[in-house]
Amino acid sequence: MVYGYARCSTNDTKQDVERQLRDLKNMGAEEIYHEYESGAKQNRVELAKLMNRIETGDTIVTTEVSRITRSLKQLCDIIDFAKSKNLRLLIGNFVIDCSGEIDHMTEAMLQMMGVFSQLERNMTIDRIRSGLANAKSKGVRLGRPKRTVDKVPKKVRDFFPMYQDGDISKTDYAKLCGISRPTLYKYIELMTDG
Repeated sequence: MVYGYARCSTNDTKQDVERQLRDLKNMGAEEIYHEYESGAKQNRVELAKLMNRIETGDTIVTTEVSRITRSLKQLCDIIDFAKSKNLRLLIGNFVIDCSGEIDHMTEAMLQMMGVFSQLERNMTIDRIRSGLANAKSKGVRLGRPKRTVDKVPKKVRDFFPMYQDGDISKTDYAKLCGISRPTLYKYIELMTDG
C-alpha cells in the first residue's frame, strides 16, 4: 500500500494543501493523510494515524522532507521506524528503500535534507522575532488590541447598574448577558476602572 502525507503549518485560509495532495496522487499515493500543524510538533494526529496504519513493506510518499517534519530528531525516528517496518520512503524524487540495508550515503543525504529543513524553520523563526522586535522598537503595540469600556457589549453595560445596586449576583449577571463569569469579571474590571 502507498500512503501519502501532506502538511501545512497554518490553516486552510492561509495555506493551500491542494498542490501537495495532487502531487502525492501523481506519486502513486492510494491513501493520503494531511493536516495543518507545525512540522516541528512531535505529536501530530494525522501523522500518528499514518504510522499506526502502515504495515511492513508499505510505502510512504511526501513531496519533500519539510512536509513530513522540520525536526532532524523526528526525521531520524521516522527513518528508524521505516527500517523496522521495511518501508520504502519516497520524498519528492528521492527514494529510500528500507527493506534492506540502507546505503550510508543515502541515509546521510536524507539526514542532510532534514538538517536544511530544520535550519529553514529556525531561520524563519529568527526573521519573525527580528521583525517583531523592530516593530516594537518603533512603538507598534503587539498582541491583542487593548479593551476599552466602549468595547464592552451593550447587554453587559445595561445590566451593570443592577449589579452595582446589588439587585443581581455575578452568576445571574453572567447568565443574563450570556457570558462566562471570567469574561464578566474582565468587563466589570474595565467598567469600574475605566
